Amino acid sequence: MNLFSSRQSKNSPTPADTNPSDPNLSHDTSPESPNKEPETKSEHPFLDLVRFTVIALMIVIPIRMFIAQPFIVSGASMENTFHNGEYLIIDRVSYNLHEPNRGDVVVFRYPKDPSKFFIKRIIGLPGETIQIDGSEVTVFNQDHQEGITLTEPYIKSMAHDNSLTETMRAREYFVMGDNRDESSDSRSWGLLQEDRIIGRVLLRLFPPGKLDVWPGALDSDIFNSDDK
Repeated sequence: MNLFSSRQSKNSPTPADTNPSDPNLSHDTSPESPNKEPETKSEHPFLDLVRFTVIALMIVIPIRMFIAQPFIVSGASMENTFHNGEYLIIDRVSYNLHEPNRGDVVVFRYPKDPSKFFIKRIIGLPGETIQIDGSEVTVFNQDHQEGITLTEPYIKSMAHDNSLTETMRAREYFVMGDNRDESSDSRSWGLLQEDRIIGRVLLRLFPPGKLDVWPGALDSDIFNSDDK
């Protein structure tokens, strides 16, 4: 769609212009009106296209770099929350205003190869200790020094042979996929540094039938009410 229309000046009518049936009158011999405006050339449609493209890039590039960024899910590590081929928009602004929260679904640069991007859920926060025993995940922090077990309704599957204890330092996060039997995450390659996080999943745009805002967000606290 062109946002800029071509401009073409209209000539003031003269007898020669308006009486084509008179053979004795022509544009070459008829005098021009003293008030006639000079003709202006119309802009080539290609210039409109170039102008539109430049303006679009000036809008899209800063948005993509600093505000929101598109990603396509690849793999099964986040099923059944996200599936292969789904098109997501990532919010890059929120974490400039506050720290990531437990349960957030984030996209980040893979620590072992920053050219690759992973999508996982935040389970452990800076300063906490995570203990995995089978399919049970327990968090130890200042508010729950005896430990508290997470309730995780989003998990598709998690084998019972897991055993791990990990303590996060400042700006470190423990992340896992919702389909944990098919996920490469903090259990295998270690903790996630905060500066690797691109942002939180804001929108699911494709497929159209699954259009959603903040997909994967939790409706309730994932802590159990009973301390260990």
